[in-house]
Amino acid sequence: MLLSKIKKTMLVIDDDRVFGEAVKDFLTDDGVEVILANKASDGLTLCSLRKVDVVVLDQQLPDADGHTLCPDILKYNDQTKIIFSTAYPSFENAVKAIRAGAHDYLSKPYDLEELALAVRQAFRTLQLEQVEQVQNYQRDREKKISVVIGGEGLADTLQLAEIAAVSDSPVLITGETGTGKTLVAKAIHFKGKTNTAPFVSINCASLPENLIEAELFGYERGAFTGAFNAKKGLFEMAEGGTLFLDEIGEMPIHLQSKLLSALEDRMIRRIGGTTTKPVNVRIMAATSLELEKTLGTTFRKDLYYRLSVVRIHIPPLRERTGDIPALCAFLLKSITNRSVEISERDMALLMKYDWPGNVRELKNILERAVFTQPGSVLEPSLFLEKRQSLEATCSFPTPTGLTIKTLDECEKEIIHDALAQLKGNLTQTAKALAISLSTLKRKIREYHIKE
Repeated sequence: MLLSKIKKTMLVIDDDRVFGEAVKDFLTDDGVEVILANKASDGLTLCSLRKVDVVVLDQQLPDADGHTLCPDILKYNDQTKIIFSTAYPSFENAVKAIRAGAHDYLSKPYDLEELALAVRQAFRTLQLEQVEQVQNYQRDREKKISVVIGGEGLADTLQLAEIAAVSDSPVLITGETGTGKTLVAKAIHFKGKTNTAPFVSINCASLPENLIEAELFGYERGAFTGAFNAKKGLFEMAEGGTLFLDEIGEMPIHLQSKLLSALEDRMIRRIGGTTTKPVNVRIMAATSLELEKTLGTTFRKDLYYRLSVVRIHIPPLRERTGDIPALCAFLLKSITNRSVEISERDMALLMKYDWPGNVRELKNILERAVFTQPGSVLEPSLFLEKRQSLEATCSFPTPTGLTIKTLDECEKEIIHDALAQLKGNLTQTAKALAISLSTLKRKIREYHIKE
């Protein structure tokens, strides 16, 4: 097989019908869908209607010259690779074709093996360009994320992250669940000198104890029941890049010594293996636990000190509510394409909330608002727990600059005064307020009024 089995699309634009059919028969079996066109106009129509990865383009066509056709093909997809084919080879011809946008140049006559090699190289170039585009997008995204999460409440965190990005020392990131520990780790990686290398992660709390070792270090064929083939571990997959160990505090203690040895010696051995392999991997770890309280019991002291060369703590969202407006603006752009904003009143409620789920909870609330509220002004606070108690403690400025009480504040005050005057008698208070006893009890619970 000269080409990958992954389905790819190639267009042959050549007035030689016999040649086109021969190419189609030869390459279709190698995982390439080959489509044919005998005229330039037919070829352009096909390019406009569907995605074409590679074009084999003849120089002389009944209705156009191949040189002039190259730019028109690339208008539909600038990533298409054009292999220029000509029966009149010359240096000037080749230069003209490359300048017109051709990827490769073949002189007729050539055999199908030579064409297959040129096609394979074109697909390989296309694949590498696509991978680079994904990596560039990911790097740009992580850089943007690192800027957004780096509000005034994270000034110290961002300063440490910048320092960590230019070094290759181990990093330990701490913070509550949902604060963005993984995002900080990715930001450090993609801002560092190994940003084109792999970023591989594992959650130590999500896998059974007997699988973590196999995932980290890999295994040889026959190492255990079901190991029919050898498999690389995450250390090998992250070669030259970063291995991120999330929830490191959940790692079984008997594996911690093996991890420490890998960090110290930069060598690993697969399960069932008899030889060691050198690895060049930067380790970053994260935990939502207070590891200091577990040292010497469920977590090794020596591993803790080895991991925490650079220690970065991410404060919870409730301690940096000033970052919430910027976070909301960024998250909404990633959630929806439509123009939306949050009212000043709702933003005040969001900043008053204690966010037990941190940034993850904020994103969830915003997503629910976007998908359930069709207008341009969102009210995500409707999905907050204890919303009414928040409203009761918030006063909102009017457009004239005056401060007035909310309806909930007024209602709470009226109920409180009535209960005080009637010495806590619920039945008499309900009658005096012209509401049912059950409604009064519900209001007392909602407003946390002490009877």
